[in-house]
Amino acid sequence: MKWENNRQSDQVEDRRNNPGGGVPGGRRLGGRGVGLGTVVIALVAGWALGINPLTVLSVLSGGDLAPSAQVESAPAGPASAPSDEMGRFVASVLGGTEDVWGQIFQANGAQYAKPRLVLFRGATPTACGTGQAAMGPFYCPGDQKVYIDLSFYDTLKRQLGAPGDFAQAYVIAHEVGHHVQNLMGITGKMDQMRGRVSEREYNQMSVRVELQADCFAGIWAHHNQKSGAILEPGDVEEALNAAAAIGDDALQRKSQGQVVPDSFTHGSSEQRQRWFHTGLKTGNVQACDTFASRTL
Repeated sequence: MKWENNRQSDQVEDRRNNPGGGVPGGRRLGGRGVGLGTVVIALVAGWALGINPLTVLSVLSGGDLAPSAQVESAPAGPASAPSDEMGRFVASVLGGTEDVWGQIFQANGAQYAKPRLVLFRGATPTACGTGQAAMGPFYCPGDQKVYIDLSFYDTLKRQLGAPGDFAQAYVIAHEVGHHVQNLMGITGKMDQMRGRVSEREYNQMSVRVELQADCFAGIWAHHNQKSGAILEPGDVEEALNAAAAIGDDALQRKSQGQVVPDSFTHGSSEQRQRWFHTGLKTGNVQACDTFASRTL
């Protein structure tokens, strides 16, 4: 992956020198997070309401893209440009997502609101409560920030068998996909349904949300593949391998020796690969309509 000479985002907030992030006991402030490692929210999909959430693309023609609910944000330090290699890598990937989604939103008559990305170690305060490394990377709609403890990349490589810088970039692009869902109105509108459905239905809807974020990550990869800006031979395979490694069936088989499909919250390895590939192949937001799809 060729990233060294690419534009770095100025939306990176580095808290790694402040272990624990001054967490004041994990008070929940509002909003809830969505992560690759552990589900800390179910963004309830329009599928449950009989609505195609991608119809919210009409919002892009001039509607309000910001979440309707206003919540108190956790303390935030100034955005900074990390000087270490991994920090610069993250800033470069985030910058690439900004370019891609900025173009897509602009083509639909709207301006893309960039998310912040917070680097932390161990734990940190967020508008969704205390963020912890054990959650894996996650997105908090309450403050529109992506949170990453970079130790997750070691887990991805050593424990889950998914090495490679493009696999790491896929993780960021997936979380940014949740930010895009938030801007599209899916998060705020469908979160109102939380608690109104059974646990099984809740899980099924969470799967559709996660698979759409995988598809959105594929859209980011599509535009980079088309431009030839960063992709090198083997990069796409790294992302597909990562998608397979964090499939619910793969994680359940590794942790408990059996697979329980009704408990899936992110989708199977095959599903995650397929939806990432859908975004990669088409580069089309409409093609990422996991909610209207009868089969995942």
